[in-house]
Amino acid sequence: MKKYLILFLFTSVILFSQTSFEPIESPIYEYLERTASQGYIHLDDIIKPYSRIYIFNKLEKLKSKKEHLSTHERDELDFYLRDYFLEYSDIQNTSNNSSVEYYPYADDLKLTKFNGFFKAPVNRYRLYTYKDDLFKFAVDPVIGISFGSRDSESHTWYRGGISLYGYIGKNFGFNFMFYDNTEKGNNIDRTKSFSPERGIVPSRQKSDKIEYSEIRTNLTYSWDWGSVAIGKDFLTWGYGKSGQLVMSDKAPSFPYIRLDIKPADWISFNYMHAWLKSDVLDSTSTYPTYWADHKRALDQPKYLATHTVNLFPFEGFSVSLGESVIYSDRLELAYLTPLMFFRLADHFLSDNANNKGANSQFFFNVSSRNHLPSTHLYASLFIDEIRLSELFNSQEQKNQVGFTLGASTTNLPVNNIDFQIEYTKIYPYVYQHYIPTQPYSSDGYSLGHWIGHNSDILFTSLQYRIIRGLSAKGWLQYIRKGGEGDVENQYSTPQPPFLFGLRNNFTNFGFDLTYQFTHNLFIEFNYSSWQQEIEVSPSTFEKSDYNEFHFSINYGLR
Repeated sequence: MKKYLILFLFTSVILFSQTSFEPIESPIYEYLERTASQGYIHLDDIIKPYSRIYIFNKLEKLKSKKEHLSTHERDELDFYLRDYFLEYSDIQNTSNNSSVEYYPYADDLKLTKFNGFFKAPVNRYRLYTYKDDLFKFAVDPVIGISFGSRDSESHTWYRGGISLYGYIGKNFGFNFMFYDNTEKGNNIDRTKSFSPERGIVPSRQKSDKIEYSEIRTNLTYSWDWGSVAIGKDFLTWGYGKSGQLVMSDKAPSFPYIRLDIKPADWISFNYMHAWLKSDVLDSTSTYPTYWADHKRALDQPKYLATHTVNLFPFEGFSVSLGESVIYSDRLELAYLTPLMFFRLADHFLSDNANNKGANSQFFFNVSSRNHLPSTHLYASLFIDEIRLSELFNSQEQKNQVGFTLGASTTNLPVNNIDFQIEYTKIYPYVYQHYIPTQPYSSDGYSLGHWIGHNSDILFTSLQYRIIRGLSAKGWLQYIRKGGEGDVENQYSTPQPPFLFGLRNNFTNFGFDLTYQFTHNLFIEFNYSSWQQEIEVSPSTFEKSDYNEFHFSINYGLR
């Protein structure tokens, strides 16, 4: 009887709530950020991706403030609302959600069932859409082609796959995206190690071609104040247009479990436990197979646990505090506990012995929106290691930290113009660790900013949104990158100075022209130029430069 009472108490608080995550490349994120910077909506956006239900509710909030939006923003709002008719049908009968009365396409969705190829209840065409009282989903192809030149050599890029999302019953949601990539050319960036492009794991390679795949998926269960998900996807933490300091999408996607809770308007909580790739061979798990020349080989296990508390003390202002730990060798229950203090758990598990312990980090973020009109100000701090007791002792300092400072404005001084400026500095040996299974990385790529440690970057951009879907953007970034150093110097004091070793300087500028023809169809032109100075000996630099441009058409990739 007791277990049935517990089950009743649990299910009685569940309302009609479902979660399906929107890919982080979607332009809807940029639109919501712009309108939040003007004070029209409030965003709990330190962690991405958002759920589609969350996005729909924010669009509905904007619908009620439509008279304050610019003509361009109103056109975008009507355009994006058409993409969320499954979410509208999910919550239209929810008793405590009155905002759905603003949905402009309600009359087109009176049917409780829908089944068709290339049909459009709200002028939102998809390959296939299905909806009944229990189950609804939408399917689209993923297709892309890009051709152009990289350093005077031709370069082409093909993508193909499938994407779907949907809901089951009142509380289950899912999303799935898979596509293959093929790059051809004589100047392919095969590693993408020092590049803002995502890291890859090639499946096939030739002298003029590489192939690799990407899969992202989530299965979620939601209730009115939270959700839990199991999946494999990209997650980002913090703000940053040139890259995220704390957690970025640089490393290939990895499997995880994710918990999101929002018990009150002024607080939210996130926990994630992820299974990473160490690329360190576990010799004890290597054994022969029946094929004599091929041994069974397994990597050492590697894990990430992270949790974040977000506080919203007043309108437009947020403070986020987070902690993470990279650990290896075996799964630990302590790090599967969302409210655990990971650093103290490490002390317990390792008996305070460094060679038995894990690699922990702390991070902070503050965000201010519309306190300066139509402006977003933000700052992030990542602490890999710090000695507060020696903070002002230059001979004993070992402060391995990074920070980002940024500002963006929208519609100032002219409507439809956005300006961004951002600076990130990462001190020596941030993200590094002497135990090879415990750097802040997966598959050999940083989980944080792509420029890595001992470097900084100044980024600025100017974007003009010409009409709905058509925008032009120019950008410039200047990067300084010092030496990698030896791992033993990471633990010496005083720590090496910023930009120690031979230094490289990079100036990168470019121009993007993008047209979103319809919801999933994009036509893009991209041009960029790299100028680099490589220090081959102290104060002696070799200079070089190269240009690249691409024209691309893709469907379902954003």
